Amino acid sequence: MTTSWSLSQLLAGLHDDIQRRLEIVRKSFGHPGTKGDASESVWLQLLETYLPRRYQVATAHVVDSQGAFSEQIDVVVFDRQYSPFIFRYEGQTIIPAESVYAVFEAKQTCNAAQISYAKHKVGSVRKLHRTSLPIPYAEGIYAAKALIPIYGGLLTFESEWNPALGQPLLDALGDGHSDDRLDLGCVAAHGYFSLESDYELHQGGKPATMFLFNLISRLQFSGTVPMIDVQAYAQWLSK
Repeated sequence: MTTSWSLSQLLAGLHDDIQRRLEIVRKSFGHPGTKGDASESVWLQLLETYLPRRYQVATAHVVDSQGAFSEQIDVVVFDRQYSPFIFRYEGQTIIPAESVYAVFEAKQTCNAAQISYAKHKVGSVRKLHRTSLPIPYAEGIYAAKALIPIYGGLLTFESEWNPALGQPLLDALGDGHSDDRLDLGCVAAHGYFSLESDYELHQGGKPATMFLFNLISRLQFSGTVPMIDVQAYAQWLSK
C-alpha cells in the first residue's frame, strides 16, 4: 500500500503547531512573566528548527565596539559561522552588533502599545555602531562590505483590533521609513504583515509558515555579515 505525501499538509501543520502552542501558553499560564517566557520559547524553537544552520537565535543583548548596549531583545537572529565571539555569562547572551541579522519582540497580543514598544527595541539595536573591514583574498583585498540591513519585527498570538489586521495596525506601524521601523511580523491567529515598498497586510492563511518563509527569503538576500573589526573590541581590554 502506497502512502501519499502532501507538502501542503506539512506546511499547514507547521503553522497549526505554532498557533496551538501559543494558544496553550495564552490560556494556561497565569503569571505574566512565565507566559512571556513561554511565548518567546515557541518562536525561538521555530527559528532554531527551520532556519539554516549558519543562523542562530537567542534572547540577548547586543553590544557595539564603542561599548554601547541595546536593551534585551526577545529573539535575535545572528551569524555564528563568521562571528569570532559571542559572550555567554550567567545565563546572559551578548552578541556583537556586526553579527546581527534580525531582531524581534515576542508578545501575547498586537496593539498600538506593543507596536511602539517593539519599534523602540528594534531602534535600540539599529542605532549601534557596526564595523566592517576590507577582506583579504589570494589576489588582493576586497573593499569593506556594506553593512547589511537589520530586520526588525513583532511576533504575537492574536490582535486586540477588529479587524485584526487593518488600518489601526497600519497607523501604528507608521510610514516604514524610520530607523525603528518594523519590517515584518506575525499575528499567528490572524495573519502577518511585511514591509515591501509599503506595508502589506496578509489576512488568514497559515501566518506562522508564511512569516518564516518571508524571513528566510530576506536573509537569503542579506548575504553574509561584514568582517568584524576585532581590534575595535579589544581596546576595551585596556580600559
